[in-house]
Amino acid sequence: MTQAQEARRERGHALLTEAALFTFATFNANSIRSRLPIIVDWLARHKPDVLCVQETKCRDEDFPAGAFRDAGYCVVFHGEKSYNGVAVISREEPQNVRRGFDGGDNEEARIIRATIAGIEIINSYVPQGTAVDSPRFQYKLDWFKRFRHLLETEYSATAPLVWTGDLNVAPEPVDVYDPERLEGSVCFHPLERAALREVMSWGLVDVFRKHNSDAGQYTFWDYRIRGSLSRNLGWRLDHIMATSTLAARSAGAYIDREPRLAERPSDHTFLVAEFE
Repeated sequence: MTQAQEARRERGHALLTEAALFTFATFNANSIRSRLPIIVDWLARHKPDVLCVQETKCRDEDFPAGAFRDAGYCVVFHGEKSYNGVAVISREEPQNVRRGFDGGDNEEARIIRATIAGIEIINSYVPQGTAVDSPRFQYKLDWFKRFRHLLETEYSATAPLVWTGDLNVAPEPVDVYDPERLEGSVCFHPLERAALREVMSWGLVDVFRKHNSDAGQYTFWDYRIRGSLSRNLGWRLDHIMATSTLAARSAGAYIDREPRLAERPSDHTFLVAEFE
């Protein structure tokens, strides 16, 4: 570990010791400009320390940064027109901001990384995969391998780190509304569940499952299924993963379904984790 990494780790330990509660949240907005009123209202009511957003679907020059600054937050982002896009909204100014796997912007806008208050944060929008027999599905599997390599080469499993976002995988049967019928579908295929487990084996803990074991708790309800929300035909695709150092300090985690009931909602909702 470099001196800079060691300093960030110690800062993270100090933060968690000093703060009464430190809150992370994640949300797939499915267009940040369309969902801006929902997000700004949610920030005002819940006041998280960090909110990671995916599927912003806008170029950097079109990102509504002023709305978040007016709300008292800093924001960094990595976007492209009409597709993908990620952002980190935080009370403290993000440091060491990197876009993509290699810090560049010559690929799909799916990753943004930063250090906030000594905690390493990786916000990602994992490829969906399209169809099991499509090249995009193999691209998704390769993406997970590349992400595991990123963790191995640039991060420490003993340091405070959060990997969050729409990971487009429901890890276990309890994470989908009909596991028998959906088995083998994109986002619930054995190969991608195995790929996610391989990433997790680097040293990550599923913070939501650490505190919640019940079935029927989802973050995504498909627009295309009539009554999917009222019938709770959902998937748990959005996650907050943390290294054991940080997960040990988690006080709780929950899914806030209320924004999914708002006018013109995203098909996802907010997932929150709190740390002492």
